[in-house]
Amino acid sequence: MSDLSHILDRFQPSAISVIFSLTSRLKEEGRDIIDLGIGEPDFPTPDHVKQAAIDAIEGDFTRYTPVDGISALKSAISDKFSRDNGLAYAPNQIVVDAGAKPLLFHAIQAMVNPDDEVILPVPCWTSYPGMVLLAGARPVTISCPEDKGFKLQADDLEKAITDGTRLIMLNSPSNPTGAAYSGEEMKALTDVLMRHPNIWIIADDIYEHIVFDDFKFATPASVEPGLYDRTLTINGVSKAYSMTGWRIGYAGGPKKLIGGIVKVLSQSAGNPCSISQAAAIAALQGPQDYLAERAAVFRERRDFLVAGLNNINGFSCHAPEGAFYLFPSCAGLIGGVTSDGQKINSSADLATYLLQDAGVAVVPGSAFEYDPNIRLSYATSMDNLKLACDRLEKACHKIT
Repeated sequence: MSDLSHILDRFQPSAISVIFSLTSRLKEEGRDIIDLGIGEPDFPTPDHVKQAAIDAIEGDFTRYTPVDGISALKSAISDKFSRDNGLAYAPNQIVVDAGAKPLLFHAIQAMVNPDDEVILPVPCWTSYPGMVLLAGARPVTISCPEDKGFKLQADDLEKAITDGTRLIMLNSPSNPTGAAYSGEEMKALTDVLMRHPNIWIIADDIYEHIVFDDFKFATPASVEPGLYDRTLTINGVSKAYSMTGWRIGYAGGPKKLIGGIVKVLSQSAGNPCSISQAAAIAALQGPQDYLAERAAVFRERRDFLVAGLNNINGFSCHAPEGAFYLFPSCAGLIGGVTSDGQKINSSADLATYLLQDAGVAVVPGSAFEYDPNIRLSYATSMDNLKLACDRLEKACHKIT
């Protein structure tokens, strides 16, 4: 039998997908599992968005569309960027894809050459390194420790840049930490990037609308207009509008870059779902007031879970600025032994133990290039969070 691509040997499957599959299997076996592993809002898709999809189906809007999205959706995206971010993008500066995740992948394909270096502040989303490797480039990680708020520091960025640096990926608010850069913090990074004109910037803003405590969201191209021509600002409808299954991601950027991404799409994709595009228009053009209301619910959950985790022996957790994740340190549990003699050598061991013993699904920090931590999503009900905290406390009490 012929061998597979050697690139596949350089990375593992998404750890989130692995945890999701194991959790699903245990549920199918009848286990009572509280899933804090998946990053999916528990709010329903808004009724007016669902109705727009129904209208599209009934109107037979079910055929091919342009590979990079319909003009009406691009117009709605242009309005969104202007309204929320002060960024002006013409239709030929906007691209739509079947989700922000594939758009990130297709964008990297268009931006890097083999052996280029891509800077990844870590902890980072689990798929970033694999995407970079699949493009033939090399991930360069910069550790962003908790005592710095899990945020990249300007001096560390400057030190990491070499003649081979081609791209930096900035995710704010962050998956997995929830850390978000203020305008001042982002400006410190953009000042560095202004001194290096050959570096592309991807701003992954998918959690833009989920911020707390009067935090003001900031994105690189609006903080530093001098980076406008080399920044791709990526967003989508999944997280803010509870449309994870609808699969619509979008981006604005310089015409040359957008054209390159569309060229990649023309050989790798058909088009974003026509019905989902109609729904996305309704989401972006419809009422926006409920976004703040939902963020307030997430903040209440964040505060409860931070307090709960800090009362569990072995955990240490701070309250992040946004998203719906916590990334507590579990250093106090590493090296311990469970009541049945299992040694906890890593966050992966702990995640497996918590799933099997406590029936709580979390994701190990190793999936995000950072240990010893775990990621918990609080995109679930307060009742589930209360029960999860009780289970976690009992399970961790068994580790000595």
